[in-house]
Amino acid sequence: MPDGQPERILTIPNALSLVRLLCLPVFLWLLFSRHQRWDAAVLLAALGATDWVDGYIARHFNQVSTLGKVLDPTADRLLLLVAVVGILVDGSVPLWIGIAALVREALVAVVAVALALAGSRRLDVQWAGKAGTFGLMFAFPLFLASHSTISWHDTARVLAWCCAIPGLLLSYYAAITYVPLARQALNDGRAVRRVGSEA
Repeated sequence: MPDGQPERILTIPNALSLVRLLCLPVFLWLLFSRHQRWDAAVLLAALGATDWVDGYIARHFNQVSTLGKVLDPTADRLLLLVAVVGILVDGSVPLWIGIAALVREALVAVVAVALALAGSRRLDVQWAGKAGTFGLMFAFPLFLASHSTISWHDTARVLAWCCAIPGLLLSYYAAITYVPLARQALNDGRAVRRVGSEA
């Protein structure tokens, strides 16, 4: 963002991230109140796809904002968290897949909070993390679809595994790459505080 321009809040990417958050109760309603696994799977897949859409719009139409850099990954994590927990409760996804996804998200969340409390800069999202989340956001709807009444549920199960394994591997690879970045962010934060105290 060029210097001197006001921070943009009302952007299309931010609106899409907000829509993802507002649709979470609809997903749970479809899954548990209506018992419509297929409808819930379609909604979840559509919400996952908007993650790529809002990123594309932000980068190619100069709509990147500070709010978006926080809102987008927050919406991603909440969407994945709600989806994983909901589908685990429903019993449509293998337990170890769901647990592995939740553990990774918990670790990243703890590191983010620790960095914030230490006064360090926020870490930018890595491509591997985005790709891993994207894969998982299609794997879980496919697992859900594989337990629905659709005629191609066996194909959905195969596709779910094809998305889940690379998604998990990329997610954990991204988590590992955050370690040196987090250390550097902490060191930068300490250096800034030290200079401020000496000024």
